[in-house]
Amino acid sequence: MDGILKRITDKLTTYRVPGYYKKYDYRWTMVVDLDRCNGCGACVVACRSENNTPTVVEAECAKARAMSWIRIEKYVKGEYPDVKVKFIPIMCQQCNSAPCELGCPVYATYHNQDGLNVQVYNRCVGTFTCATYCPYDVRRFNWFTYKWDKPLDEQLNPDLTVREMGVMEKCTFCIQRIRVAKDTAKDEKRSIRDGEVQPACVQSCPTGALTFGDLNDPESLVSKLARNSRQYRLLEELNTAPSVIYLKRVMDEGPAAGGEGHKES
Repeated sequence: MDGILKRITDKLTTYRVPGYYKKYDYRWTMVVDLDRCNGCGACVVACRSENNTPTVVEAECAKARAMSWIRIEKYVKGEYPDVKVKFIPIMCQQCNSAPCELGCPVYATYHNQDGLNVQVYNRCVGTFTCATYCPYDVRRFNWFTYKWDKPLDEQLNPDLTVREMGVMEKCTFCIQRIRVAKDTAKDEKRSIRDGEVQPACVQSCPTGALTFGDLNDPESLVSKLARNSRQYRLLEELNTAPSVIYLKRVMDEGPAAGGEGHKES
């Protein structure tokens, strides 16, 4: 047993060596443009449908037992009628120095070769350590073995498992779609094309606020957006190195709005 743990520990340590991801073909990254997000919630619904996430009643949500993998934070500035609202979609940040990976006692969460923070469901024993270590509050625990009433059970995604009671889960960047794209590219002896992989949230966003792609490709759209002057990462001071990049919203505070011009927030 000690030998197995040592090999896993050595592997996790290797994944954190600076420059490690340059040795691999893909480094999946998401860019969220807050100037485009209107808080419609389409990404939340699409994520729930794609990833077989159960619907939790209001009473359970009041006990902090919500199951959504992505949430929309709303921030209100000013008073009526001069009110400005900003929406921020928050999902697993796929941190490159993830605290949850360090905290899990059974190595149920680890970094894979594409730079994703993945979860091994049948290894998870539900200690809650990863959720406690996560500064973004994006991990969800299955308090029950949830059921889908007919005919809702017929809409479950066959490409993804249904998690049972006692298992922690979270956003995976729709890893099942990434695997399909990688298999297709392998069969055709090529690399995955930019835009070929789209997680459910990206595909469903009506305003194009979400962009997904390979950060290792300098010509990819996410790479170009990552170089935008508005870019930032959530809680950068914690040095978690998230793979989700946000573009600041530009608020109009010109003369008509009683301000001095455009301002990023």
